[in-house]
Amino acid sequence: MTPSLLILTDFFRAANKAFDYATNLARPLGARLVLLHVRRDSILDPEMFTGELSDLSKQATAMALSRVTDDLAVPVVTEIGHGRVAFAVADAVSRHHPLLVVLGRPDYSATPDELVQTTALDLLRTALYPMLIVPHTLASSTLPRRVLLAVDGEDFTIGPHAGVMRYLSRTLGVELTVLHVAPDAAADISEDEVMASVRRTGLGVDLPVPMRFRRVAAARPADGILHAAQAGDTDLVVLLARPRSFWGQLFHQSVTAEVLLHSPVPVLVLPTIA
Repeated sequence: MTPSLLILTDFFRAANKAFDYATNLARPLGARLVLLHVRRDSILDPEMFTGELSDLSKQATAMALSRVTDDLAVPVVTEIGHGRVAFAVADAVSRHHPLLVVLGRPDYSATPDELVQTTALDLLRTALYPMLIVPHTLASSTLPRRVLLAVDGEDFTIGPHAGVMRYLSRTLGVELTVLHVAPDAAADISEDEVMASVRRTGLGVDLPVPMRFRRVAAARPADGILHAAQAGDTDLVVLLARPRSFWGQLFHQSVTAEVLLHSPVPVLVLPTIA
């Protein structure tokens, strides 16, 4: 079965950036693209009243999809969904079984984090699936080589998603650096313990070079991850989405949510198995 990448589009700048990035990614992966536009006509949509949704007619949507996919060098199919994005994505995932769901991150710089209602955050609450978020500010769509995997040192399992990560790493020939953020340099958990928690998942298998380790001292984990992502030697940040991150009232204070909103490079979210 040919692997696929599921890309969400509303035809705005961030979605176009994500589509370009996914197109470049699909070539070495031998993947086809599934381009999904959701007509967001549900009154329960968190962005229904913000004015940030495209309001194209059915005919205009079809024309826009055709224009976006003209002359692509990779296979592509287009679909139009309706209602809540999370439900439309879940339906598409059940039929296409993509490697990743890909979407763009718009400009939220003028909006406080606690007021941001994004498609990415809505999806993470309702449909935990490997998801790649591409910031609208990304200057280049070149393939990610230098990958930063942020971990907390606790054991984790990502089940079938480990195979997806290994396939991406092997095919793209990535250099994987394991990042551990601690309140100070004298961390309670050793480098060996942190690396062992990653090796047990199989994520270090078949890499072109051995995994590296980096520790950053920061009072807040999100600050440490974002600092490392801004260092200029990282193309992609990989985060682990633990179920506990998405059920509390303080969701926007979760590490995952904060990094998603502010990372200068694409972020791949891998759900862990509870």
